Amino acid sequence: MTFGLTFEKLLLIGLIAVLIIGPERLPRAAESFARLVRKAGEYLRDTKSRMREEMGPELDDVDWRKLDPRQYDPRRIIRDALFEEPQPTTPAAVAATIAEPAAPRTAPPVFDAQNRPPFDSEAT
Repeated sequence: MTFGLTFEKLLLIGLIAVLIIGPERLPRAAESFARLVRKAGEYLRDTKSRMREEMGPELDDVDWRKLDPRQYDPRRIIRDALFEEPQPTTPAAVAATIAEPAAPRTAPPVFDAQNRPPFDSEAT
């Protein structure tokens, strides 16, 4: 994350800071900026260690690239689906899916004045 900052842009920002702040106050400003950067680094390290403590060792096992929302671009998903080769279906595979018995369905319970639905104390 460089935010589009190149070396030339950083040099220009530094030059403008020297002109605005002036040579007398520049050392104090550089010290306070260094202190700010140090505190930000400590804050990030502390946050990272607290996350590891709270999440446990599973945090290292997470593949964060899979959770990147940019990979779910609808245009890319549709394009991939359109250009994907269809899977060949064999008659045996079709017959196996047809021949599988469906699980018997049970009727949903009927509630009335005698047979009340269960009470959920945590609901709303």
